[in-house]
Amino acid sequence: MDIVTAAVPPIFKNGFLVSCEETGEAVYIDPGDEVDDLIARARSATLKVTLILLTHAHFDHVSGVARAKAACGAPVWLHRDDLPLYDHAVDQGRMFGVHVDRQPPVDHFYAADQRLIFGRYVVDVRHTPGHCPGGVCLAIGRADTATRELFVGDTLFAGSIGRTDLPGGNHEQLRRSIHEQLLVYPDETIVHPGHGPGTTVGGERASNPFLR
Repeated sequence: MDIVTAAVPPIFKNGFLVSCEETGEAVYIDPGDEVDDLIARARSATLKVTLILLTHAHFDHVSGVARAKAACGAPVWLHRDDLPLYDHAVDQGRMFGVHVDRQPPVDHFYAADQRLIFGRYVVDVRHTPGHCPGGVCLAIGRADTATRELFVGDTLFAGSIGRTDLPGGNHEQLRRSIHEQLLVYPDETIVHPGHGPGTTVGGERASNPFLR
């Protein structure tokens, strides 16, 4: 699995281009303001982006969806419970003084225990509400192994967890989501947060003060 991460000012939100090294099929995860960098990388590597996957619909995680969709034509996936946030992303951005392009309609909503495929890889979708109602984490790995890397949006950070003071947030629900959906993975599992550096399940299990 090849992973390209990009983040740009003013918010420095992590966007991801994840591709299969054998087939060249790829997915965009949370295309935001950094999406032009990811589009350029996909083109330079002649990757075929087949899915646009959103961990949630806060404006900084969807501001690049329109450009990603125009560039690759791939379907946009979101959890249905975050559709109200998605539909008002432009207004969200305006509240924070940030321009957000009007995003295209969602093509598909994740189902319970959803599994998606690109190349030789699978994406297991885990619903992790708490930061927002429709938050999900994406567990990606080879179809023939149990090893996964977790793309967790704003659910979990290195040494912290997502904020819960925004509409639809719930602190206890977020903690429960992390314990029941993420900490079940082995300690060596790599975690890719939506902001800041990467971490591991074991590192957060051992030292994250918000998970005590």
